[in-house]
Amino acid sequence: MKNLSLALIATVATTVSCFSYAKADVEITWENPKEFRDVKPTLQSRTKFREQTFSKLEEFITELAEDLPDGQKLTMTVTNLDLAGEVWPSSFVGMGNAGGEVRVVKQIDIPRMTFSYSLIDTKGKVLHSADEVNLKDMSFMDHSTIRFKNDSLKYEKKMIEDWFNDEFPDLIAKK
Repeated sequence: MKNLSLALIATVATTVSCFSYAKADVEITWENPKEFRDVKPTLQSRTKFREQTFSKLEEFITELAEDLPDGQKLTMTVTNLDLAGEVWPSSFVGMGNAGGEVRVVKQIDIPRMTFSYSLIDTKGKVLHSADEVNLKDMSFMDHSTIRFKNDSLKYEKKMIEDWFNDEFPDLIAKK
């Protein structure tokens, strides 16, 4: 019975350790976020909104990285973020004295993101890298974003997903 328990524990430990390597590791640094062009909230503090926005984008990029080969590491240093649209006082956009602010999304206010990145394999070899990627989606309102339909970061996520698929087509796991 004791040997069976030890064998079961060893099997579970092996399964858990295999699972932990089943996707690429992602590390994102948000460099000088207070200086980013537009990560402005409408109904909450700037700090809390920034933290939530970064967290949602990190979660999304980590989800994308799950399609990369096992054990690879994607590191990114984001130096600028400009969300689609622009924040205006609600009184400026015909909402009377409702108070607060609203994000108005027009075609001229495109999403942008600037970052550097490295994709490193399990042996530490750099597979892909760039010192300054300037993402922008000038036709962001013309794309179908059904996948992100109710997501407040739908334009940014679509832009990042398009870059990811274009940048790593040879590495993304076939679905």
